[in-house]
Amino acid sequence: MSQSTEELQHAMVEQLMAVIGAPDDQQVAEAADAVVRALDERLRAEAAA
Repeated sequence: MSQSTEELQHAMVEQLMAVIGAPDDQQVAEAADAVVRALDERLRAEAAA
């Protein structure tokens, strides 16, 4: 199921807070990276539309 832009924005905030809480955790960093990349892709697609 595809997430809405708003859901991705909320997920990004949650993931970045997790990174702040666990700055040395590679899995947390990778999860945050995936959300940021998905949001970036979504926002680029919306801007192009």
